[in-house]
Amino acid sequence: MSETASPVRRGRSLRFVAAFLVLLALVGYVVVQYVTGPGAPRCVVRTAEGDGPSYELTSEMAGNAATIAAVGTTRGMPERAVTIALATALQESALRNIEHGDRDSLGLFQQRPSQGWGTPEQILDPVYASGKFYEHLAEVPGYSRLPLTVAAQRVQRSGFPQAYAKHEPDATLLAAALTGRASATLTCRTGSGGLPGDPAQVRAELTRAFGAGVLPKSGSGRGRAGDADSPDVTVAVQSPMGAEGAAGGGGGSGRGGGQADAAGRRGWELAHWAVARADELRIDEVSYGGRVWSAAESQDGWRPSGAAADGTREVRIRIAR
Repeated sequence: MSETASPVRRGRSLRFVAAFLVLLALVGYVVVQYVTGPGAPRCVVRTAEGDGPSYELTSEMAGNAATIAAVGTTRGMPERAVTIALATALQESALRNIEHGDRDSLGLFQQRPSQGWGTPEQILDPVYASGKFYEHLAEVPGYSRLPLTVAAQRVQRSGFPQAYAKHEPDATLLAAALTGRASATLTCRTGSGGLPGDPAQVRAELTRAFGAGVLPKSGSGRGRAGDADSPDVTVAVQSPMGAEGAAGGGGGSGRGGGQADAAGRRGWELAHWAVARADELRIDEVSYGGRVWSAAESQDGWRPSGAAADGTREVRIRIAR
């Protein structure tokens, strides 16, 4: 009797295991769809022409990338330096501000307190960590002419120096958008939730990334970035000191084109920064240069705004209310 019952019990056990595995697969599918499905925050950066390669990343990654780029340009570093920094952070942390790593490595660039990079608290501040990376990169002779892997390795001294190379194409796309050279090429889809944002927090983050001069003084001049009751943060576009206008190829031509290009780059740099930080800072709408991005229609990317296409004197950031 037991000899005939045993195969039956084994068959039931196998069916139970199979059903359990199917259930696990279904749960896994639901979780993946929740995390990466239509409602999940994510960003896409494309070539300026729109028909080349693209790179998709999470809103967290995009926000950190925007900070890295902003710190670099604020220090007067060229686009190549930003590309090197972004490729390094992609390899070291996947552009996540992580609190762990090999030995005592921390943060976006996996910098080590024991090696003099700063305190753990400092290293876990993306603005500080980015600044330290550029500080060391600037000390590498001719870094902009070196292969990316060589330049990054001179700073990082990694055990796997060739690993940086695979991130160069994605870092190049990101750098072109986040330094403003490629206009309207970064778009993000924000998460739902409808929580209001805080204009004061947006102004504080702008100042931390781009320096105190990025915003006009409260109540004066063009824009009303300092008005506490306004849902808008309006940033006057001025070429940053040391801007590489001629390097951008941003559309200006003839005499004075370099200065115009630099101003246009600055505007798109600020606009892309705002879109990259939109999910975190609850930004509802960003408009610049005759284009507008909105959280409600983020699937359409940058759309014509109806404003004059040459309206490049300010970037307007509207906060969710």
